Amino acid sequence: MSSAPEQGAAWGLDGSDSRGAGVVPVDHVRPAAAGPGEVARTELRTAGSPGGSRQARPGSPQPLGARYRVGPDGTAGTNFALWAGGAEAVEVCLFDDADPGREERWSLTELTHEVWHGFVPGVGPGRRYGFRVHGRWDPWTGARWNPNKLLLDPCARAVDGEFTLPPQVYGHVRDWPQQGVADTVRDERDSAPYVPKGVVVHDEYDWADDHRPKTPWPDTVLYELHVRGFTKLHPDVPPHLRGTYAGLAHPAVIEHLTGLGVTAVELLPVHQFAHEDHLLRRGLRNYWGYNSVGYFAPHAGYAASGTRGQQVGEFKAMVHALHEAGLEVILDVVYNHTAEGGELGPTLSFRGIDNRAYYRLQGDARRYADYTGCGNTLHVVHPGVLRLITDSLRYWVTEMGVDGFRFDLAAALARSMHDVDMLSPFLAVIAQDPVLRRVKLIAEPWDVGAGGYQVGAFPPMWTEWNDRYRDAMRDFWRGALPDVREMGYRLSGSSDLYAWGGRRPYASVNFITAHDGFTLRDLVSYDHKHNEANGEGNRDGTDDNRSWNCGAEGESDDVEVSALRRRQLRNLLTTLLLSTGVPMLVAGDEGGRTQGGNNNAYCQDSETSWVDWSLREDPGWSQLTALVSRLIALRREHPVLRGTAFFSGRPQGPDGLRDLAWFTPYGSEMTEADWYAPRATLGMYLSGRDLPRRDERGRPLHDDSFLVVLHAGAEPVSFLLPGSPWARGYEVVVDTGREEQTTAPHEVVAAETVLTVPGRTVLLLRVVEGADR
Repeated sequence: MSSAPEQGAAWGLDGSDSRGAGVVPVDHVRPAAAGPGEVARTELRTAGSPGGSRQARPGSPQPLGARYRVGPDGTAGTNFALWAGGAEAVEVCLFDDADPGREERWSLTELTHEVWHGFVPGVGPGRRYGFRVHGRWDPWTGARWNPNKLLLDPCARAVDGEFTLPPQVYGHVRDWPQQGVADTVRDERDSAPYVPKGVVVHDEYDWADDHRPKTPWPDTVLYELHVRGFTKLHPDVPPHLRGTYAGLAHPAVIEHLTGLGVTAVELLPVHQFAHEDHLLRRGLRNYWGYNSVGYFAPHAGYAASGTRGQQVGEFKAMVHALHEAGLEVILDVVYNHTAEGGELGPTLSFRGIDNRAYYRLQGDARRYADYTGCGNTLHVVHPGVLRLITDSLRYWVTEMGVDGFRFDLAAALARSMHDVDMLSPFLAVIAQDPVLRRVKLIAEPWDVGAGGYQVGAFPPMWTEWNDRYRDAMRDFWRGALPDVREMGYRLSGSSDLYAWGGRRPYASVNFITAHDGFTLRDLVSYDHKHNEANGEGNRDGTDDNRSWNCGAEGESDDVEVSALRRRQLRNLLTTLLLSTGVPMLVAGDEGGRTQGGNNNAYCQDSETSWVDWSLREDPGWSQLTALVSRLIALRREHPVLRGTAFFSGRPQGPDGLRDLAWFTPYGSEMTEADWYAPRATLGMYLSGRDLPRRDERGRPLHDDSFLVVLHAGAEPVSFLLPGSPWARGYEVVVDTGREEQTTAPHEVVAAETVLTVPGRTVLLLRVVEGADR
């Protein structure tokens, strides 16, 4: 371990003063001498702090962050507490609206269990603040303290301002002329004028009349949406509310959600995030938000009411309004990495507080272990980091009202030292937490590191994004599956992945599209990605789209091509909503949203990504929306379509009917050989007799039985409807060969009738028990 640098020094490779042009000298920190039994303290004499810091009152180490309160002596003020275990000293810096350039520093002299804390009288809600953390600069051992950088409180409840990332916000000299060592040379310019500040918040929202929907997993239909993009173009939302939390709570927006019948909105990241430097230099912004820097603060850019704490109340009011409509709120959270990137990234918060604790470092401690593809990985096994994450999760549940979380790159959170470990500290803490174990937990079950693909491996209380479902459905409907074995598993709940440890079919979140990749309309309109607008030479985004453009690349005026595309959309959506598991839709897919072939629109905060509500005027797209609504209603009405247990496939009851049976077009049950043969047609029989679930009074549930016929071939096929004991007749309920669906009763077709199924069609047929043969 190197000793602390001398006053004013910036360390080079040889330990000498390597400060260069453009580096503003300051009085660095140096430890004061400690006597026997005393802890060394650091003298605080940084530039820009005339007269040094004032000492805060002792305050309390709990809770972390900034909390406004009235002290025992009746003095109102704010308690500040920051976990910074390896630091030598911490200052809280206050900023005044009357003089934005004035910074008032208070030294937090109390250190309790690695928490620096103090109470500052007279500091109330709305006051902006940040921290300066003092310590050694020794990048070779991972030490990157730099008190010249104002740091965002990791526990800030609100953030005011945006990160613009000029050179001053980097802890190292970004433009150091000697290549390969720039990150080792400390930059001593003050970053305070260029970074957002935390905001002291005192919000007492009244949740008294709030009722969480608590929708059971089998009944859940997820709807992934972007707070800004969903309402930015909505004509019925007042202009000043579009793209905000208040806009999402608008009655016109909620009416669309409830009209579809979805039960939960899954919001793309709403934690405070920063835009990457390479995007800002190209005139772009991070749109998706997977670049978090504040895990307690709702992103200020989505607030209509203000950014001095008002965003907290606005977010809570949004959740309240959604709850009143029976909608749960799921947050997409990014605890796997932060916006600070790798060793060449900015110093915004965590890096300057305790780099070695917050991040996984390589053997060469200058470098970061990167299991996320984003430059760094949070060191979740460290108790302080684990506490930050779990405190954040509990805060969003107990104080912000949310109902669950989708964890981005969850495998990175489940790593112990290196390997993914399903007994890791993170998963163990979640499993025993009395708050978190009761909410919905969704894993994106992979990361980019070795052994990171973990689909089907998460513990029983978790559900998972099932990318094998996505791939199978895309391949089937574009005619690329070699056989139908994969289809059989995916349609019936993916028992090969989840039938262990007491897990249920709803462990599988079934999806065909998500925020990353093609929209559903683009999936049937493009064979290749078109990401030129991202400014990366079309190199970004996956090439494994499993898409089919139906005969023309991009938008087409060809009537036949357009009709085929809409039929394929109906097929994909119908298959998704008739599959066992939890379906997830992406906002706008039900109404023909397109990104013009961009399959990686993470930086497109524009009409490319925003939902185009004008498409509702097109009868074709409005009919597609109506179909989605009808299919969700069918799921809601028929428990056989949302199973709570895996099918057994064994004969049951006096008739010997299987709860699940598979048929060939010849009306015969599929044999082992049939599963391995190339085929474009599959019949799935779902028996509603003696369902393995009971109602609230313990009575057995019974339902209609259904036959689902999926035909991906281009030409019509003759399908012999199974006879006794399966059915006496069938009624067509959904026919994707029709542009417009009808809810009127259809003519009953007798069993053992040969039905002509048009090319590329899904039929849902209800079994009619009493039909004449």
